[in-house]
Amino acid sequence: MKKTKTKPARLIVAASETDPDILYATKFWAPDPFIFLQRNGKRTLVLSDLEIDRGRRQADADEFVMFSELEREVQGKSKKTPAYGKVLVHFLKKRGVRSAVVPASFPFGYAEELAANNIRVRATDGLYWPEREAKSEKEIEMMRRALRITEAGLKRATEVLKASRPAARKRLRLNGKTLTSEMLRAEIDSAVLRAGGIPMGTIVAGGDQACDPHERGYGPLYADSLIILDVFPRDAKTGYFGDMTRTVLRGRASEAQRKLWETVKAGQALALKRIKAGVDGMAIHKAIQEFFTNRGFPTEVRNGRRVGFFHGTGHGLGLEIHEHPRLQKVVLKDRQVLTVEPGLYYPGVGGTRLEDVVVVQKSGCKILSSFPKQLEI
Repeated sequence: MKKTKTKPARLIVAASETDPDILYATKFWAPDPFIFLQRNGKRTLVLSDLEIDRGRRQADADEFVMFSELEREVQGKSKKTPAYGKVLVHFLKKRGVRSAVVPASFPFGYAEELAANNIRVRATDGLYWPEREAKSEKEIEMMRRALRITEAGLKRATEVLKASRPAARKRLRLNGKTLTSEMLRAEIDSAVLRAGGIPMGTIVAGGDQACDPHERGYGPLYADSLIILDVFPRDAKTGYFGDMTRTVLRGRASEAQRKLWETVKAGQALALKRIKAGVDGMAIHKAIQEFFTNRGFPTEVRNGRRVGFFHGTGHGLGLEIHEHPRLQKVVLKDRQVLTVEPGLYYPGVGGTRLEDVVVVQKSGCKILSSFPKQLEI
């Protein structure tokens, strides 16, 4: 009789608020680490007394075990509370687990404790849950919701900028105060919170600040200056991220600013037209760079700093803000969800980035984000 090969046990010890793999597996939000074990198709969660009743109601699992009961078994007559790793070892030994597959982020201290007790762990090479790459219809709907939250933040930013007025040295003022990146970011983040999201490092960067793509922005905002608004909140209900960028200008754009913005918009349109399953993402990335160069915007080093289009075209989006795949490093697959965000950055003129979220399909791509692209406010 042929033996059926059993799948190795899967083990995660992490807090689902910060670890996407355990959140994906359990659909359960918790701020503190807990144990997830999948063995022979059965999913077991080991939860604290604080979380176990809520876990039974909300988590996607077959069995729930109280951590305190395991802790008492290990403690025995000793008055000393056992370390978490020793309780983990006890739990796995009770279940007869001798080896397990863990994420690459598995805590090293626990891995050492397991190894010392002859329980072998092996980290995955690549995605821990490969199925995370192709988004289900339900996931796509959750990401649409995250994007509606994102759009609420961008809408508020547009309203505030529209209400502002230029004053001395072109500084924007609102309600008698100088409008700063910090103030506008607070307005965006407040709108995100009201819409059901968790703000996550919103970028409001004007002028030459925007030429460093991950600069969050600080200080006064100015009329007739390009301002990058990059909003990427997390849906407080599902944990999925939205991510959109718009570049706007309060006042009138110069010819150089308008050309920069229009070129980025055309470059993004070029990418959106080419995205479909089976296409090499690097070919899309290089096509955008070539298009920008032909428009007079080369990617190079000037005065010791990078200018042009020197970051990636896009990245995977889901339970992480930057998750697999990077658009320019893979051949695209059906049902991947990606950002498409080309940008151009030239100190003296400013920076421009436009970002939308798409689902890769066999015949093209579907855009999930819908906030308008408007240069002048």
